[in-house]
Amino acid sequence: MVLGLFMDWIGICLVTMPIFVSAIIALGFDPIRFGILLCMNMRISYLAPPFGPAAFHLKEVAPPGIELSHIYRAMWPFIALQATGLALVLFMGALALWLPSMIR
Repeated sequence: MVLGLFMDWIGICLVTMPIFVSAIIALGFDPIRFGILLCMNMRISYLAPPFGPAAFHLKEVAPPGIELSHIYRAMWPFIALQATGLALVLFMGALALWLPSMIR
């Protein structure tokens, strides 16, 4: 999440994935669960200021009276909801693996 404050998600994936995936596999964790957690984390970083590209996209389509500070203040409930979902998936591993297990 800290990297999401300064980088976009593509850069974060290119920098961290080679290190983290090999460590996750070596430690015996489920790579699918790790991938889901990483995607949820990147979704939060897409909203979080100061980089938060979603805020800039919203600013472009907002009416002229809406400032970027208004958009940042309005994003915090959504960030809190996504952080709650991330915590649920982090502490309840079966939640992350339920849908992929239905596909098999």
